[in-house]
Amino acid sequence: MKKTKDFLFGCDRYVFDFGECSAKNGFAQIDTKQDFCGHGTWANPFTLHIVSYAEGDLYNTIAENEQEFVQEIRRIQRFYGTDFIGIDAMADQEIKVRFQALGLGDLLH
Repeated sequence: MKKTKDFLFGCDRYVFDFGECSAKNGFAQIDTKQDFCGHGTWANPFTLHIVSYAEGDLYNTIAENEQEFVQEIRRIQRFYGTDFIGIDAMADQEIKVRFQALGLGDLLH
């Protein structure tokens, strides 16, 4: 698994919501009770790419295979515990079907 960390000054999550991490680019939102304009997480089940943004800190995780991707999503679920809401496929049927095929359908909301 490849992980990188960067810092983006003067940015908020909406840059990702409507840009790189949009549904049109294959991303779903990983929703938690901690989300706000300075925090968000997105996952692309096609490219196995997870993006997390927290008050300027930007983390990119790219799994080498589907198993790693599923393990990382489950790790995120455990990390947030009761603050984990689920995965929002953004009303995109292809994204939803892909998460289901990976065995993560129980996390969709």
